[in-house]
Amino acid sequence: MNPTVRTAGLRIMEARAQLGIAGSTRYPQVQQATGELLRVGEERSGGPVPDTSATAFNAALNISWELDFWGKFSRSIEASDASYLASIAQYDDVQVLMAAQVAGLYSSIRTLEARLLIAAENAALQWRSLEITGRLFKSGHESELDVEQARSLYLGTLATIPLLEASLRQTQNALSTLLARPPGPLLEMAPGKNLIPRAELDLIVDMPADLLRRRPDVRAAEMRLAAQSALIGVSAADLYPSISLLGSLGLAATSVSGAPQLLSWGAGPGLAWSVFDHGRLTNTVLVQDARFQQLYEQYHDAVLRAAREVDDAAVGFAKTREQIALLADAVKAAHRSLDIATLQYREGLTDFQRVIDSQRNLFSQQDLLVTSRGNLTQSLIAIYKAMGGGWEQGRSRPVLDDATRDTMRSRSDWNGILSAPLPAASPDIRSTPPSTPRP
Repeated sequence: MNPTVRTAGLRIMEARAQLGIAGSTRYPQVQQATGELLRVGEERSGGPVPDTSATAFNAALNISWELDFWGKFSRSIEASDASYLASIAQYDDVQVLMAAQVAGLYSSIRTLEARLLIAAENAALQWRSLEITGRLFKSGHESELDVEQARSLYLGTLATIPLLEASLRQTQNALSTLLARPPGPLLEMAPGKNLIPRAELDLIVDMPADLLRRRPDVRAAEMRLAAQSALIGVSAADLYPSISLLGSLGLAATSVSGAPQLLSWGAGPGLAWSVFDHGRLTNTVLVQDARFQQLYEQYHDAVLRAAREVDDAAVGFAKTREQIALLADAVKAAHRSLDIATLQYREGLTDFQRVIDSQRNLFSQQDLLVTSRGNLTQSLIAIYKAMGGGWEQGRSRPVLDDATRDTMRSRSDWNGILSAPLPAASPDIRSTPPSTPRP
């Protein structure tokens, strides 16, 4: 499992633990038991009073339960719950990013393989031309200029291969690292070599515009906004008096003969109110409100950026598709041009420069066509990423791998938190627009 995915999963575990802390405020906030067992004594030098010693014991139980009159604790739970949902949305966002990166790197690898194949084919074609001009030069039918031009074109084409091979290996390493595998080519990719994934237009025509609302980063921004909205309520509750139910029970005894045992208890309400806060509590509310407005602007920006990414990817897909159609015709024309130039050269109707130019143009157009086909696939991947696709399968997989769970369990008692499955995706993600949380 990728370390970034594991980190996102661990943030969910942290949020679950924080939610448990917030939920504990439903119960008495102070539940404290104390006790002492002391051996005490006195030793005297001389005098009629003998040395004394005794064992003293006391135990007490104190309980304090602040009642949630003003919604302080319920809003705190609401904030933790929203933060937990935000951590899940961020985990989904990592899944989207991972899916897009894996697909993008796979497409890049296939594109580089196809470019290498084209470079090798053109180098072989140019080598044949170099051999022909070399034989003609030796027989006195051609000049040395034709030979050197053919050699220059051939070596220039060969020079592109090492750079493509380096880029291919680096891209393979990037994919392996992304999948938490050792660097190098993946054996699973041996089939389908040189074949660029095809991206058809009908794959995206059925995508409704409201799929934008299912983007995990948009949902995460919405949940952070909801959490901050609840924190405003938590701060506002501090402006009002806190009312608590108090209780205590104590027992004290000694081993001294005839000493009484003491049982004490107390119960009743308590009130605490920061009457003179000198603006501390009031301004704390304003701080939380300002943070809410900042998050609202970030949410608004996330929606705008999401819309832009979708439009950019769609435009890139459509225009690249148009470019590919034109380049396909250009490659056909380049093939025909090379055939005609070669035929005319053999019949002595033109010089070798026309053949050189035709070969150079064919290689350029073929390489551009393959690159554009790879770009078309990348544009389709960008559309799915912009639409927030690719996170659904992550919900069905364990958040943490077995090794990480075992390591964390060996340190602490997680009490089932590590194994709890993620909640199912809300059925209205596709159709219900995100609401603005109230401050």
